[in-house]
Amino acid sequence: MKIYWIRAQAPRRVLALAGHLGVNAEFVEIGRALKTKDYAALNPNMRAPTLVDGDVVLWESTAIMAYLCIKQGSDMWPASNPREQVEVLRWLSWDDCHWGPAVGPFYFEHIVKKTFNIGPPDRASLVAKVPNLKAFAKILDDHLEGRSFVACDRLTIADFHLASMAADWRDAEMPFASCSNVVRWLDTLARLPAWADPWPQATSAAA
Repeated sequence: MKIYWIRAQAPRRVLALAGHLGVNAEFVEIGRALKTKDYAALNPNMRAPTLVDGDVVLWESTAIMAYLCIKQGSDMWPASNPREQVEVLRWLSWDDCHWGPAVGPFYFEHIVKKTFNIGPPDRASLVAKVPNLKAFAKILDDHLEGRSFVACDRLTIADFHLASMAADWRDAEMPFASCSNVVRWLDTLARLPAWADPWPQATSAAA
C-alpha cells in the first residue's frame, strides 16, 4: 500500500488515522510531482492524498479513511452499523458544507501561507468571517457539551475530519475563546500521538 501526501489538512487526517490504526504502508510525499502525468493517472484532481493498494486506487480523504478502517477492522468507520454510519456521515457532511468553509479562511491565512511560504496572513480579510465561524463553533460547542467526541460516543473519523483545519486554532487565531467544549475536544485530540505528529518520515518519489 502507498499513501501519497503533502503537508496539508486533508492528508493530515489520513496520515493521523493510518498512524493511529498502525497501517503498514509506504508514505510518499508527492510534492511537485502532483502535476505530473503519472500522478494525474492516479488522481485526476492532481491533489493529495491518494491511496494505492493493489488494484484499488482512491482519492478523497474521507473515502480513504473509510477504506483504511475497513481494512484494519476499526469501528472508527462503523461499516457494520448503519445507524452509527449515518451519525458519522451527518458530521462529515456538516464539516464539508458548514464547518470547513467557516474555519478554512483562517486556516489558509495563518497555516497554509506559512507552510508554503506564500506571504503574511491578511487579517483584515478575516474580520467579516468571524461571525460565521462563531455561529458554527457554537453549534459544535453545544453538541460537545457532555461529550468527548463528535459521534457515536467514541473516536471516529468524524473527529479527525472536523479537527483537521481547526487543530492549530491558536496559531490560526480562530475565535474559540468562548467555546470551551470545542477547545477541550481539540486539546483531547492533541494528546493522541498520531494526531499530534502525523507527518511520516518522507519518502519523496514520483507516482
